[in-house]
Amino acid sequence: MASFICSLLFLVLVGGASLAANQSSDLTESMCYDWGEAGEAAVSVLEGEAGWLSCPLFSHPSVYNYTSTQSAGHNLFWYRRPEGHDLEQPIAHSSRLSKDKERLWLQPAQCDDSGQYICMLRNKSSCSKIAMQLSVLRRDNVLRGSACEPPAAVAPKDVQIYLQGVETLECPDLRDAVKMSDGPPSVTWYHVNRAQSRCRRYPFWNSDWQQEGTSLRFHNMLVPYQGLYFCYVQFQRGGKSLNFTRIINVTAVYSSSLPKEPSILRPASDELISVRTGSEVRLVCRALFPVILESPWMEIRWTVDGKMLDKLPDHQRFSQTSSEVLYDFGDRTVENVLLVQPFSSRDLDREFNCSVRNQRGFESRRAQLEEEGSLPSVELGCGLGVTLVLMLLLFVVYHVFWLELLLLYRSWFGSDEGHTDDKEYDVYISYARNSEEENFVLSTLRTVLENELGYSVCIFDRDSLPGGTITDETLGFVARSRRLLVVISPGYASRGSQALLELKAGLDGMALGGHLRVILVQYRPLRHRVWVRELRQARMALALVRWRGDESRELTSHFWKRLRVELPVRSGGKEGGANKTLLRLLSQNSTSSQTGLISNTHKNPDQVLNCAA
Repeated sequence: MASFICSLLFLVLVGGASLAANQSSDLTESMCYDWGEAGEAAVSVLEGEAGWLSCPLFSHPSVYNYTSTQSAGHNLFWYRRPEGHDLEQPIAHSSRLSKDKERLWLQPAQCDDSGQYICMLRNKSSCSKIAMQLSVLRRDNVLRGSACEPPAAVAPKDVQIYLQGVETLECPDLRDAVKMSDGPPSVTWYHVNRAQSRCRRYPFWNSDWQQEGTSLRFHNMLVPYQGLYFCYVQFQRGGKSLNFTRIINVTAVYSSSLPKEPSILRPASDELISVRTGSEVRLVCRALFPVILESPWMEIRWTVDGKMLDKLPDHQRFSQTSSEVLYDFGDRTVENVLLVQPFSSRDLDREFNCSVRNQRGFESRRAQLEEEGSLPSVELGCGLGVTLVLMLLLFVVYHVFWLELLLLYRSWFGSDEGHTDDKEYDVYISYARNSEEENFVLSTLRTVLENELGYSVCIFDRDSLPGGTITDETLGFVARSRRLLVVISPGYASRGSQALLELKAGLDGMALGGHLRVILVQYRPLRHRVWVRELRQARMALALVRWRGDESRELTSHFWKRLRVELPVRSGGKEGGANKTLLRLLSQNSTSSQTGLISNTHKNPDQVLNCAA
């Protein structure tokens, strides 16, 4: 607006001189100076509401004053150029469009009123005109934040109020309505808090805020009172009932009783900033500016050796940018970044100061710089190489010997389950009752588990007493065992067999009490579809160890290591001896110490027992 006024003054002077030089003898003919369109004077009115246009020629009294121009014989005329037309049309006085001094009243506005309006000030010797735009908005086209908000065409007016402070809100443009109305207007206030999705209409006040006449008085401003305030104005003019709506956006800010001096947050007073010469360096100054409604002016900047950046001989290397990083109830955290490119060794001796200022105070702080030491590339490369090689070796060792490492860990740190429960057996073996599986269980599994590894093994056909009930004794054996070892084969767990009873008892004990774990030993390969339903359902939660014939006969084979991982930990005894043998085999990288132990078992089980004894 200031630039427009200056331009207007200049053109008036120039226009007056030009008019004096070119004025003809016929004073009835005059030149009219067109100042174009005043974009800042554009007006928006809601359809059906009252509105008015103020001639921009009178926006500054030092240029044009309505009373003085009338005394000098000037008259004000209004013209209109409707949307889509090129010709100006004079506006005739009517009950809906009326002129009052420098204003043109719309009482009320209609959608057809949209277009360009020209106000012309002229007498017999001079003429000046300026245009402005009018937009009449339909109610259903006005954007609203919520359905309860009244429609309004004018942008909200921003108002900030101190927390716990006292403030009075006046409805915008109410004074103009008072001047033009035939009687005192009435104002209805609405409060909309979009954050809480709440709309309230008078009377909703309390002792903290209430309406006094046409104004809204805050006796104690609180955070919930923030939001949009709509004032609905009704008044009488020329026998008509007119109205318009205005919006005030109220935000709360920190109390005026709090300190208002600015403070520097970064760099800290004891902070050392590492910089690298020859590269781009960014120095950050961050400051807090408390809100001051009376004077919001503030300043944050860098100086080098006490000089502004543009005063430095090498100012091309320096630049600074400011941005707001946080807004908290009016308090603003602002950051100013000084960019030095490239940073030279001479800059280490310079004084970089961050300064902040507002109406209440001033603070300055120097940035403490230190040169960043370069890392020795050769030593760093060697260290990274050795680290990668060691990691690769550890990965290979773990991938190859993970079972052996796990067994050694169990032998050193594992706790014997026999000390924490009242189980009688370590392992209960369930298998199909046929010659092949039975021979494998009695001659191989039982012999190694009992004689070599020191486990107590329960086999129903061997340990049950004659004359007992099969179902009760089976359930009892399974309940008194820590592991259920199931030997899977094509004929296992047929319907109605004892093996199926043992499997169900083990799965129930594992699922319900958690005191029993089930281990699957696949003696012979079989297709998954021939498994019984109970095995298919529990397969994903069970450990499966595969017997691979002659390949699995050695005690140091993958089969026995994998099986021992699933079996209970045995402290001392023969499992401790087996762990010592395993440790010796790992150190000697040999697997021949136990050769033939299992292969001879099928030939003469008694001989194996005697040797073990």
